[in-house]
Amino acid sequence: MNRIFLDEAGGAPILPEVVAALGDLPDGNPSSPHAEGRAARAAIDHARDTAAHAMGADRTEVTFTSSGTEAVNLALFGASRRLPRAGRILTWAAEHQAVLGAARRLQVEGHQVEIAPVDRAARADPEAVTAGVTLVSIGLANNEVGTLQPVREIIDRAHAQGALVHVDACAGPRWVPIPDGADLVSISGHKLGAGRGGMLYVRNGVRIDPVLFGGPQEWGRRAGHEDIASAVACATALAVCSRERERRGRAAATHSAALRDILAGLGAELTGGEQRLPNLTSCAFEDRKGEDLLLALDLAGVAASSGSACASGSLDPSHVLLAMGLSLDTALGSLRLSTGYATTDEEIARARDILSAVLTRSATRA
Repeated sequence: MNRIFLDEAGGAPILPEVVAALGDLPDGNPSSPHAEGRAARAAIDHARDTAAHAMGADRTEVTFTSSGTEAVNLALFGASRRLPRAGRILTWAAEHQAVLGAARRLQVEGHQVEIAPVDRAARADPEAVTAGVTLVSIGLANNEVGTLQPVREIIDRAHAQGALVHVDACAGPRWVPIPDGADLVSISGHKLGAGRGGMLYVRNGVRIDPVLFGGPQEWGRRAGHEDIASAVACATALAVCSRERERRGRAAATHSAALRDILAGLGAELTGGEQRLPNLTSCAFEDRKGEDLLLALDLAGVAASSGSACASGSLDPSHVLLAMGLSLDTALGSLRLSTGYATTDEEIARARDILSAVLTRSATRA
């Protein structure tokens, strides 16, 4: 029987539109003046125009990167190096490790960094944006529990204080639109179904320093030979997601509701807010270990996760669940199920049966 993939939040399967777009890429260097180089430049330019259209942006506002993590780092390090050290950099305790890792490094470098708490749903409080903040980083949605953040309110409050706003949109744009007004927006290709690449939106008028030095590529924001395949893949996937967002979101919400019902009935504590990504279901068990559940589900034909794939291999509990106030034992029993464009009703029905069997067995042994 075919396996059921319920870890789309960890990395979405490559879209068929991306496979088609990658089928005939030029071989040249986009910086070279010959015909092959001009063809390569045309491919990059087309990808940039495609991404800009999908975001409602100008092409000069799109910078291609190798990944979402690089886009986050370019945004935070690039912006902070042009800001006064007297100002505060603000983020929240349930943000992705790419954001928190960059923030802590900026703190080591002498910047004032505030990591504000979140509530039981992993929701950031916009009132943390106060006088003296010069740069704010907030996720569009939490990557582990799916909570949609009050991005619009945070942007408005930050701009009223004269602060720049970076939105980490690596989790989310497949399912929800990115609010207008952010100064910097990071996007991850593998979360969109591109399999690779990333990009950073930089609002016109906002200046950032590069973190890679060398040539003048990507408007001087990122030196180095452009990765044509990653740019084409990421832009194509973003365009597909912008077209399909509403229709696919309705199906995903129905699938998630079915999964939440079975999990709640089997004693799970559902985690995350009411306003959440439509494709993501997260929960935790006080008396069971997440890694044991994942292994049992994998053997039964279901791919799932216990949180961020970037933290796989770590025996530490999720920093997101701990920031939400869950106990250590409960945080160690986390489970995340995330559907995608290709998920079917039949797969959800089979997944419910498998979950019921696996969780019932694990409860008996506990």
